[in-house]
Amino acid sequence: MKLTRILVPALAALAMASQAVAAEPFKVGYIRVMDDAQAIAAYEGGFYKQQGLDVQLVEFKSGTDLIKAIVGGQLDTGVLGFTNAASWSSRGADLKVVGGAQRGYHALVARNDAGIDKVEDLKGKTLASQKEGSTADTVLKGVVLKDAGLETSDLSILGVSPQVAVQSLVGKRVDAAFLFEPQASIAQLIAPVKQIYEIGEVWPFPCMVTITSGETLRTKKDEVWKSLDAQRQAIELLQSKPDEAAKLIAGYFIAEPTLKTLEKGELPREQVISQAIRTQTFNAALDAADLARMQEVADIMQAQGALKTKDGSAFKVDTILDLEWQQARKL
Repeated sequence: MKLTRILVPALAALAMASQAVAAEPFKVGYIRVMDDAQAIAAYEGGFYKQQGLDVQLVEFKSGTDLIKAIVGGQLDTGVLGFTNAASWSSRGADLKVVGGAQRGYHALVARNDAGIDKVEDLKGKTLASQKEGSTADTVLKGVVLKDAGLETSDLSILGVSPQVAVQSLVGKRVDAAFLFEPQASIAQLIAPVKQIYEIGEVWPFPCMVTITSGETLRTKKDEVWKSLDAQRQAIELLQSKPDEAAKLIAGYFIAEPTLKTLEKGELPREQVISQAIRTQTFNAALDAADLARMQEVADIMQAQGALKTKDGSAFKVDTILDLEWQQARKL
């Protein structure tokens, strides 16, 4: 009888503990930019649930912070720039790029009163961009400025979030900003600025990808694949029905129901976001051209000193790729 009194509570506690482990949510990291819209839309549209996943969406201010959470085991997957995976992998982290997300839309917008009509005019100016080492920072310095014959020392570059960059434009604290969507569109609606350049038009590249750790892929492969299936559904919605997708995600980018603009009055936030979605190219898969461009970006990172291998050899992007999911889905 005494044994029964001891065993029953113990077994009940064990059962409850097992249920708690089983109920642990699948954690997906994202950044509040249009590049990560597929993760937001998959969550808000119930696509993760349709795949049988209980997802917790976790916001980060930068890809640098997000990748640290994946490396540290606080996240299962994340949608972010692949440069983060390359950088950390070169230091020994076990990371894998498992799917595509978005091809690189980054716009340079400049204040109308700053005298900036082309990239070369940034000399002597102040530019808001992303954190040093981010994908945006890498292509800004390694492609945009380089092609314009500018050195980073020719201008002042501030590494801030896209939201802060827009606020800095409005407050006249910077002359220009290198922005994702929807912040590029929002800036042009609420501040006296103009777009002078968009890298996707001249140098398209896979900006955002889905990244996980090797450990998570080994132990939760089924869940990782389900999350990719859900994000693929979301991408199909974003590409084919931007108005419908905008209803799901607009609140993440514009808090109020309408956006007060300089020249167009108050616009419904869904209208603003729908237009921003239309500027994007989302793709759940990575093709040969994407992989070649990723290697180019990795080479730029090594040239900049942002990526260093232990033996000094060239970093090979294929060492961080696991594209079994897209191959199985025949994408």
